[in-house]
Parts: sequence; structure tokens; C-alpha cells
Amino acid sequence: MTTSNLVISIDAMGGDNSPRVVIEGLALATKKNPDIRFLLFGDSEKVLPILDQFPQLKNVCEFRHTSEMVHNEDKPSHVIRNRNTSMYMAIDAVRRGEAQAVVSAGNTGALMAISKLTLKTITKIHRPAIVSIMPHRYGKYVMLDLGANTECDAINLTEFALMGDILAKHALGIKRPRVALLNIGAEEMKGKEEIRQAAHMIKNSHMDIDFKGYIEPHEISKGIADVIVADGFTGNIALKSIEGTARLVVSMLKDAVKKSWLAKLGLPFMLGVAFKVKKTMDPRLYNGAMFVGLNGLSVKSHGGTDALGFSVAVNNAATLVRQNFVATIKEEIEKIDLDELSQDVIYEVY
Repeated sequence: MTTSNLVISIDAMGGDNSPRVVIEGLALATKKNPDIRFLLFGDSEKVLPILDQFPQLKNVCEFRHTSEMVHNEDKPSHVIRNRNTSMYMAIDAVRRGEAQAVVSAGNTGALMAISKLTLKTITKIHRPAIVSIMPHRYGKYVMLDLGANTECDAINLTEFALMGDILAKHALGIKRPRVALLNIGAEEMKGKEEIRQAAHMIKNSHMDIDFKGYIEPHEISKGIADVIVADGFTGNIALKSIEGTARLVVSMLKDAVKKSWLAKLGLPFMLGVAFKVKKTMDPRLYNGAMFVGLNGLSVKSHGGTDALGFSVAVNNAATLVRQNFVATIKEEIEKIDLDELSQDVIYEVY
């Protein structure tokens, strides 16, 4: 394995169609990122025959055998005790400094639990969060938390705002991201107590954040914010609602075309627009949810994705490593004392 400063650890056994999709995804990622090297963890009998089909990829991989893996039905409390799974070993490689990031398409709860246990939370960050990049009308935005923390206080939400702001700058190239708290209304006194307190904390902290206040769910797609902050329960419901609505619209359009001969006649004239919309909404191009707030970068690929989707997750991880994303969060969080600020803000809210 040749030397490189960019090494990504891969759980080859995670996901619905592993290890083939994982290997094919790495082959695509290598073409776009010739500087990446991989630490690959998995069952040699299943992985190596596929890896042999990609000589160029094999040249930049170091393979480590393990016959054990994390299954979708495994409970996080069980998997954290088994240090011989491909997922655990891939994450631990980041802790040991052998890799700068880990990517897995395996069990989300297990990946979060092992990542938090192994990599530890950044000092001053109270809770890590799951964040993903998604499309809106004019481009892309990041949203967090998407399920790591079902209940959050004002400090958690404020930390999410800071981490989301940094991610939008690094992953989306937005110089000054617009940050908003997901709420049931735009009025200042709307929403739960912790949301109102978080709004006051963000406004009164020394964080250089372009805070736009509250955003309602129906406004997400309008592109009025680049970072949307919510607790994990609300964020996960919002994400799944958006995904479900997108699938509904696509299926309704397909059904409408099938049932109308006029629509079929006009379809050739709409192909260009249809392909553009399909590409914009292609979930594979937004694959790769990141666990932020840890002393290391852990990226979760969708379990049912294909090779292109997995390559996107790897590309996202590589981008954040190159831009020292984790180090930047540590530097920014050191500049403020949210615990002290929260004591002052709680009284101001009332």
C-alpha cells in the first residue's frame, strides 16, 4: 500500500448488497479521488474475489480480514461488545490514527453507538448529531439532527447550529450560510421552550452565524436557509416526510403519463427537463449522512444504495478530511462557553 495522507477506513460488509456494492463504489471513488487510500475490513472469502476484479482499486487498498459483521437486526448494546466485527474494526482504525474517516452502509444505530464509544465526543460538545446534505429549489442545504438525539435542550441545538454552519461552509462551499431553527411558526414566541432558548443563545453568543430565526417545514424546499437545525425526533420525521413526498410526486407523474395519450405524445419534448429534475432529486447524489461532534469523521451510507451512491458517501468523507472539518469544529467550539451563556439566556427568554 503506497503512502498517502488521506486514508479512509471502509466497512466492506455493511449494507444490503455488500460487499459488491461497496467495492464497486470504491472503484468509482478512486477515479475521482486518485489520492485516496483505503483500509478495507471484511470477510476475505467474500471480499477478495470481487476486489480482484478491480486491479487499480486493489493497488490502493490494504485489506484486513474478519469473519464477523454487524447485522441490521443487531442491537447497539450487543455490537459494542464485539470488537471483531468489520464495522468496529473500521471505526477503531480512525481512533488509532490509521485512517482519517470511516464509511459504512451498515446498521445506523450500531454505527452511531460504536463511533461515539470509540471516537468519543469532542470536548465541550455535549452530543454528536447526524447531519445530511439535501436539495432545495436553488441548491443544497444541510439538516441536523436526523435521529441521534430524540430530545435536545437549547445547548444541544445551539451546538448543532455551529456544527451545521461549519459543515455548510466546507461541504457546500457557502461562505456565510443562513442558519434557521425548524419550528411550527415564524413568530418569536412560537415553539417549545428549548427552541426559543436556543434562538436567544445563538443571537447572544460570540458565534459568527447568520441566524435567520425560525423556519417552518413547508419553507424548507424554498431555499431560504442553508442550515436547518432540529432535535433528532423532529428532524427524522421531517426527513422521512420529504423523502416520502418526493417518491409520491414521482409515482404520480409516472401514473399520469401512463394514463394519458396526450402526455405520452408530449413526453419527447419534456425529456430534457425530466432528466434534469431526476438528476437533481436522485437520492444517490446526496448519500452519506455524517456523525458530527466526534473526534473523528464517521459517515453512514444508505444501506440500500448502489455503487454510485456509496462513492458519493466516500467523496463526501474525503472532502471533509481535506478541509480539516473535525479540527475546525474543535477550534470554533473552544471560542465560546455555551454552558455559561445558557444561564444568562434562560432568564432573558421570560
